[in-house]
Amino acid sequence: MTRQRRGAVRATIPAMTAELTEFQRMLATEGLHAALRYLNRRTPHRFTGVYRYDGEMLRNLAMFDKFTPELLRGDDAPLAQTFCANVQGAGGTLEVLDGSSDERFPWMATNPVISYCGVEISEIDGRPFGTLCHFDTRRCQQRVSDIPLLTAAAPLIRQALRQMA
Repeated sequence: MTRQRRGAVRATIPAMTAELTEFQRMLATEGLHAALRYLNRRTPHRFTGVYRYDGEMLRNLAMFDKFTPELLRGDDAPLAQTFCANVQGAGGTLEVLDGSSDERFPWMATNPVISYCGVEISEIDGRPFGTLCHFDTRRCQQRVSDIPLLTAAAPLIRQALRQMA
């Protein structure tokens, strides 16, 4: 790693620490919807959601929509018809810039979701629980910092969901 690159990485760690601290504060004081709104402000994607794997279905537990901020939940979907189904096979994270032409997922070419950025939410024992993701029905430029913050936020969301149950 070059000296310039190492400096850039060190500079992003305090920024992400501050973002994660703010996310935790929002989650604790204002709830899951406000925390998703916070994550969504940082991305060009329209939607930010929390989904749970439920057999052949993907269940939406919470959602933030930039265009309809009062919306609290989205639709459930057959798991096989979602990018969330591919997060596990992608090592726990997945970014898709343009699903209509992504050669990794030809079966998703007609899916209404075009851009996707998601991470796995795991149980304490490591079993997959679901996903935390940003997505949009139009092509969105990915931000380099989306995955690290989503990855750090995922266990906090799982913990909050356990406390709500």
